[in-house]
Amino acid sequence: MSYFSELALQFIDGEWRGGSGSWDIVDFNPYNGEKLASITVATVEEVDLAYRAAERAQPEWGGTNPYTRRAVFERALRIIEDREKELTETIIAECGGTHVKAGFELHLAKEFLREAVHLALRPEGRILPSPVDGKENRLYRLPVGVVGVISPFNFPFLLSLKSVAPALALGNAVVLKPHQNTPVCGGGLVAKIFEEAGLPAGLLNVVVTDIAEIGDALIEHPVPKVISFTGSDKVGRHVATVAASHFKRTVLELGGNSALVVLDDADLDYAVDAAVFSRFVHQGQVCMAANRVLVDRAVEREFTEKFVAKVETLKVGDPGDPTTHIGPLINEGQAEAIASLVEQTIAEGATALVRGSAEGTLMGPTVLSGVPEGAAILGQEIFGPVVTLIPFDGDEEAVRIANDTDYGLSGAVHTGDIERGVRFAQQIHTGMIHVNDSTVHDEPIVPFGGEKHSGLGRLNGESMIEDFTTTKWISIQHGRSQFPF
Repeated sequence: MSYFSELALQFIDGEWRGGSGSWDIVDFNPYNGEKLASITVATVEEVDLAYRAAERAQPEWGGTNPYTRRAVFERALRIIEDREKELTETIIAECGGTHVKAGFELHLAKEFLREAVHLALRPEGRILPSPVDGKENRLYRLPVGVVGVISPFNFPFLLSLKSVAPALALGNAVVLKPHQNTPVCGGGLVAKIFEEAGLPAGLLNVVVTDIAEIGDALIEHPVPKVISFTGSDKVGRHVATVAASHFKRTVLELGGNSALVVLDDADLDYAVDAAVFSRFVHQGQVCMAANRVLVDRAVEREFTEKFVAKVETLKVGDPGDPTTHIGPLINEGQAEAIASLVEQTIAEGATALVRGSAEGTLMGPTVLSGVPEGAAILGQEIFGPVVTLIPFDGDEEAVRIANDTDYGLSGAVHTGDIERGVRFAQQIHTGMIHVNDSTVHDEPIVPFGGEKHSGLGRLNGESMIEDFTTTKWISIQHGRSQFPF
């Protein structure tokens, strides 16, 4: 595919160039193993070149009229709309995403670009009163300068844009490092679209590399003031620690262990549909996915029968086939880890109501019941097509089970009584929770983020202004101050 040969490069200071490292990142199609591209890694020196280019370009961009800045995002949006077919094919090839997943990702990418158009005009200053006679206090909202963005492999195009577009719209420059499994969708495509949209050189730089080559250089470098990271809580903890030691702010969108809860008065057919989507969209490789489905014992039998029947209809295979529901996991290592977790859980006493077979990166859906308390699977994020069904007796026990995790990203509750659902949702320690819907949602103006080990800060809408700008106080004394000496 042309995008892979064209964009399998570093993008630094407006130039497409090879890296100068001593080894290559090889980009594979996770479904068929086809080699898509080979990219020589960027070194510490190239990370420095990228940050210095961003540092040089940012002051003029930050001083540009925001009405001028927003035109770039309007053009970028049109480019995505014009090339949706090619972008869909690229996401399917590099990410192993199905047509449904690719459509979902591109739809949200366009929505977030539309929000960036408006975000450019949103920062506002303030004038505050002073107890000192003749004093005027002005507060200015200014760009932070340069933002470092590290994006993941599961929704690489969207999750790169989610930080890159707002940071640029608010007058910053960006250095983006995509995940090594998705260097084109998460990096090259984003850079190409903004280049064609007329973004001045140096404002967006993409470095394709790995910690094995650059260590913590991307975080430790003196130029970036904010690091936006999306990924696992383990890596996020490291990013936060290193950034804090260098007095940098972080925005961390990390993993989840979400629960979808079915109360005794829920519409079971609808709850089944929501639960199946919440667990198995993009093979379960979604931070908001419902790892745990909690069901009131009063409806457990009926729900379980319907749930298992629907899961058994899911088609596993080629993500390029529009009828496929579950495509490949991102690599064989991930598939092996998930298969091992299933085997361990069954050995601990769980029963597999559905046991998906595994071959290479393809894994069929697995439904586990009777998982004993304390089993390892209950306390971690399952980044694959595996779900646990957990019964409960009454709302109080459901709240306890749902909160029995170190994570707190998303969740859902199904009930025939909306206000009962809201009361339940208020008791769940999570950043986001949805009544009578799936656990997987993202909207451009609604704060997105988690509690506990699921992250720090929020993305989207007004939260982006807090993330990617800083406040400056300028006072003016119109009279004469009195000094004690």
